[in-house]
Amino acid sequence: MANDFQFGWELGGSGWAICRVKDDSAERKDIVSYCTDALSDVLHGVAGLYGPTAVQRFSFDLEPAEVRWVLRSRGVDVDMAIYRFPDMYTSFDMPEQDGTLVWASTQSRSALGHAVLEAAQSVLRLHGEDGYLAKWGRYPFPMAALQDLRRLHLQRDTCEHPHDAAVP
Repeated sequence: MANDFQFGWELGGSGWAICRVKDDSAERKDIVSYCTDALSDVLHGVAGLYGPTAVQRFSFDLEPAEVRWVLRSRGVDVDMAIYRFPDMYTSFDMPEQDGTLVWASTQSRSALGHAVLEAAQSVLRLHGEDGYLAKWGRYPFPMAALQDLRRLHLQRDTCEHPHDAAVP
């Protein structure tokens, strides 16, 4: 299992974000469109790993392509896979096997939860809720999803990293 997991979310131009994911062996970067509530989908997907459903899926619109994330819980570990499809509007009901696997990794749920939590909190610190909405354009900052993931991560994971108490 990789030890150096990183997740980043950076607002770019109006209605765009750069999503980066990296482990010891590979890195993936996508420019994500505001056509979906993408950051909220990530937060809900990772938070869902703390519940009874072992598989979480969410997609990003790259206009026109789709990248679909599939997170499979395996005890305290999570198998992560990202599949790319050429067209978001024709691939929504296709199985992952019809896409192209573009990145995969296995991480602890704690490392994944922490990295996603920190990335979302960083966006909030940098832009605030009003700034996020102004820059993202279509959906408000997913505060409830952030708070839910933070609560679950702090309650259920053994995390060796510091946590910013000033950010929800």
